[in-house]
Amino acid sequence: MPETNEGLAERLHQVRQRIAQAEADYGRAAGSVELLAVSKTRPLGDIVAAMALGQQRFGESYLQEALAKIEALPGPAPEWHFIGHIQGNKTQAIARHFDWVHSLASLKHARRLSAQRPTDLPPLNVCIQVNTSGEASKGGHGPEELPSLLPEYAGLPGLRIQGLMTLPAPATGLAAQRQPFRLLRELRDRLRSEALPLKVLSMGMSDDLEAAIAEGATLVRIGTAIFGPRQYNR
Repeated sequence: MPETNEGLAERLHQVRQRIAQAEADYGRAAGSVELLAVSKTRPLGDIVAAMALGQQRFGESYLQEALAKIEALPGPAPEWHFIGHIQGNKTQAIARHFDWVHSLASLKHARRLSAQRPTDLPPLNVCIQVNTSGEASKGGHGPEELPSLLPEYAGLPGLRIQGLMTLPAPATGLAAQRQPFRLLRELRDRLRSEALPLKVLSMGMSDDLEAAIAEGATLVRIGTAIFGPRQYNR
């Protein structure tokens, strides 16, 4: 069921307050952290309601579900971010319908996305996923792989490499939560250049956004804290 407008408004306000408080607590500039509302499994009505409350960035993981929402959404389109696992047979649809991809972890997929990006659209904004926890079950390049791969990603004309993303293992306590985010920030700082500033650090979710902001997140991906528990009866 769609969230009531009152409930959604309160949840969204609380998340925005958490972000603002973390910015203040950790010496970040006010407004320096963007909010991506993770709307996967949520009905279209929740997206419409969130847009009415000023939210303009939405993250989706399931392609067919996302395409149905993109097609059905009335009025001006929000900014659509693909944050799910990328499959080779889905790259064309992702390249055509999304503004951002946060989960890029394969040069093969990158080349397909670049070639399939329509020429009447700007380059696809992408973040390269880094596995900062060393979990076999998590996607992403190992930190040691990225220095040699980054120039190849950057050379693809249909893509604009905006930064890095990570999805670390859950951790308890602020210090433990900060560790993988610190690793990503330090990796970005070593790799960035004038030609490739890697301004975006896509990291932090509902349970650890403060730790991510403390370590330099520029975008946090928040679902449950805005929309409530996920609905998987898609």
